[in-house]
Amino acid sequence: MHVLGIVGHSETGKTTLVERLAERLSASGRVATVKHCTHPPDVDTEGKDTARHRAAGAAETVALTDDGEWYATGTERTLAETLDDLAPDYDYALVEGYTGASIPKVVLGEREAADPVIHRASRGADADLDTIIEALRERDPYVTLETLVDEVKAHPDETFSGAIATFTGRVRARDGPEDPPTEYLEFERYDEVAARKLAALREDLEARDGVYAVRLHHKTGVVEAGEDIVFVVVLAGHRTEAFRAVEDGINRLKEEVPLFKKEVTVDEAFWAHER
Repeated sequence: MHVLGIVGHSETGKTTLVERLAERLSASGRVATVKHCTHPPDVDTEGKDTARHRAAGAAETVALTDDGEWYATGTERTLAETLDDLAPDYDYALVEGYTGASIPKVVLGEREAADPVIHRASRGADADLDTIIEALRERDPYVTLETLVDEVKAHPDETFSGAIATFTGRVRARDGPEDPPTEYLEFERYDEVAARKLAALREDLEARDGVYAVRLHHKTGVVEAGEDIVFVVVLAGHRTEAFRAVEDGINRLKEEVPLFKKEVTVDEAFWAHER
């Protein structure tokens, strides 16, 4: 799923740009939108049924409509959690707001926003859609473990498979109780070489007897403590082949794919290959 943020002050036409992009992108894939709200929706208004449920002790309420729309109250939900849920089912997610999120974004007007910024325009009505979409498709998609599991399940030989094994690598906050906490890791890669190495590794693993499909994905950019970094997913006939392929997959990915890791702790910042 490709994710694009649209940020700007209220008068710059953020929603207009979301509408224009949704109309264009829906011709080539499924589109979801996310809007940053500064206050909860009015489903919890005093006197409403959902508010009465909450008052009676319900920690969370979900309101559903016949058209499939839903509103949830009572739980905190991050942008990342929302995108994780959308990723398996959508090709694009347009996010209105969230200037500090580390997603590709279009900035309207003079609004300050966190990198990466892929396009700037004065107003949403004037933004060049062709330029924006081309730049978006050059970025890495938003990938989750569930996305990759769904992909291998769709393999033509899935009917012969009795195992799906996965590995998830994440940012460890610290190695021990005395270590300074890690705030985040930042990954860079040599794109062309990395793509060739990943493709060759996947081909090698899928050539093994009893292994039907393999997916490997490593994030780049900033990944904060506790977040996922890398996924390996293997569809195989039996657990033995699946486990071996997963272990070899992550070991060879770390050894063969040119990725450079910068670690930022509360005390210092350093590139791992310089240590």
